[in-house]
Amino acid sequence: MDAAASNPALVPEQSAAAVSDLVVLGLGYVGLPLAAEAVSSGLKVTGLDVSGRVVDGLNEAVSHVDDLSSEDVRRMLENGFTATTDPACLAAARTIVICVPTPLSPEGGPDLGAVTSAARSIAAHLQPGTLVILESTTYPGTTDEVVRPLLEESGLVAGADFHLAFSPERIDPGNPTFGVANTPKVVGGLTEECGEAAAVFYGNFVGTVVRTRGTREAEMAKLLENTYRHVNIALVNEMAIFCQELGVDLWDSIAAAATKPFGFQAFYPGPGVGGHCIPIDPNYLSYKVKTLGYPFRFVELAQEINSRMPSYVIQRAQELLNESGLALSRSKVLLLGVTYKADIADQRESPARPVARKLAAKGATLTYHDPHVESWQVDGVDVPRSTDLDQALAEADLTILLTDHSEYRPKRLEEYARLLLDTRGVLRRPDPEAEAAAVPAQVRRHPRREGIQVL
Repeated sequence: MDAAASNPALVPEQSAAAVSDLVVLGLGYVGLPLAAEAVSSGLKVTGLDVSGRVVDGLNEAVSHVDDLSSEDVRRMLENGFTATTDPACLAAARTIVICVPTPLSPEGGPDLGAVTSAARSIAAHLQPGTLVILESTTYPGTTDEVVRPLLEESGLVAGADFHLAFSPERIDPGNPTFGVANTPKVVGGLTEECGEAAAVFYGNFVGTVVRTRGTREAEMAKLLENTYRHVNIALVNEMAIFCQELGVDLWDSIAAAATKPFGFQAFYPGPGVGGHCIPIDPNYLSYKVKTLGYPFRFVELAQEINSRMPSYVIQRAQELLNESGLALSRSKVLLLGVTYKADIADQRESPARPVARKLAAKGATLTYHDPHVESWQVDGVDVPRSTDLDQALAEADLTILLTDHSEYRPKRLEEYARLLLDTRGVLRRPDPEAEAAAVPAQVRRHPRREGIQVL
């Protein structure tokens, strides 16, 4: 059952060959995995994107996202997937899912430009009986107050002539365990019938569908998930700063607290927050709260704390160099990992960039090593890449580990690095050979020599 089938009187008269079960609008880290899962379930899927480079690459079986290989894209094509830049394909869609970016504006507020552009494109081709779903993260009310009026410029009425729903994306790039199919899908419809149509659609390829009362509740669910993480990361980042001053081993304390089987979830300090979700999404909620006339102080404080972590990394780096009689302005600094999380190529909002910017401003000579990034720029300036990790560690006056790629093994770092600041706690992780039954606090490692510090 889909939107058209649920209202047979409104099924557009199109040839079977022309109809797509699904058009995914936006083929990035969210849209492409969604399209792949839908294709694997037997749906006829078309991908629509404004980037000719992305579309040409996909039609040549070249993937541009971490979670899908080029072989995966090749299988999609064999099963009928096509990518296009022509919005005319929207007229033949039974279901349209919007997966476009929702960044921040230069002023720090929501930038819904891609969403509104997508809605206008859909409106120009919208047919009766179509199901339209917004997956792009946004503030509560967007589906009803922004997207619906634009779609209704088509002359069709949401909830009567076509179905409209919101379903937040839950893609975790690089996660080997959870993907589209086995991550519960939250769905909220403009009407009960809209919600049912969306739930039935996702039920074709998602194991569990969770219904909310409406679109606003579904929009809020996504922001609640990410604000929860944002605030807790800020809490542990602030604790890292004062625990250093108090002489408290925070990593050991976290490991001990994590042995509690209830009421605690471990979060860990780091050089900042990256990716699309944590640095950006809570600001959408803060923006909406401000329209009520008061600030969302938790989010604003968390943003302040997490944003100052790159400066704290620089402070710790200077202290480590000073203890060895070296000046940052005359030092060679190697950055390990420039992506926002381990073992992926995604650089969105990576804290490595503000760290590098601050180091360069203080006169440090920079190089970087990252097995997933072949070239890297900061403010338009190329940063030299090291490909021999052992040699790069040995030649640098100071190494700062910013991303915990699996290649960065504790033993290797301790053996070759002169000075090392580990901002991800790699040197504190349990020895893989430690007894599995031991509690975390008993198997955590400790740096074995001077000149090595953990944030």
